[in-house]
Amino acid sequence: MDKDKLRSLLEDIQSGTINVDKAMEELKILPYEDLGFAKIDHHRSLRNGFPEVIFSQGKTKEQVKMIMEKLAKQNRHVLATRAGEEIFQEVQKAVPQAIYHETARVIEYRAEPAKKSGNILVISAGTADLPVAEEAAVTASAMGHNVERLYDVGVAGIHRLIDKQGLFLSARVIIVVAGMEGALASVVAGLVDKPVVAVPTSTGYGASFHGLAALLAMLNSCAAGIGVVNIDNGFGAASLASTIIKSGGLT
Repeated sequence: MDKDKLRSLLEDIQSGTINVDKAMEELKILPYEDLGFAKIDHHRSLRNGFPEVIFSQGKTKEQVKMIMEKLAKQNRHVLATRAGEEIFQEVQKAVPQAIYHETARVIEYRAEPAKKSGNILVISAGTADLPVAEEAAVTASAMGHNVERLYDVGVAGIHRLIDKQGLFLSARVIIVVAGMEGALASVVAGLVDKPVVAVPTSTGYGASFHGLAALLAMLNSCAAGIGVVNIDNGFGAASLASTIIKSGGLT
């Protein structure tokens, strides 16, 4: 249940549109709803400003469908990450308005358009990093931010990045997604006065150790102003970027 839905419910009680017993029925699932295999946190939007996000990996398609259906009844906007096409097809049976972002592997349900504020720029080093970059971009947009994308501008051809520096000016937070040695985050942070959220990806040959090399490089960056999230965690990067904007009053 989000703030708008709760406010609407309280206004209905005040106006007499619904009685207290009906309101109690609406509120009985707070703070969570127990499905046996999952406990859905319907209170999260009130605490954190965005509903609980479903991490689909490791769940059955039936489980994701049920969780998505329950969340959609109580929230105007719901996301499921790391979801394949088969999961999406199952979710659509219960939530027909859901859409699928294929590259990002994200299922999104939105009851109404979101008001956008705070520009986030998502940069990827290579095309192989796009699934993680798109997860970040789709999530950031879902959380109510304007998103610009700048892809395939890694350090192997640094002129491609320098040529697009104008995009940096309008961004409030920059998310940098890179695998291999993860050097792009340091380069970008050295060029801007904005917070940079670095996302190491598991892209790379053997010595990249499935993203560990990029993770350590980003953590050891000599450029200031970088926050690093876990390997392939595009969702976490967008969530952190959104929190920076909302808590800092940036628009």
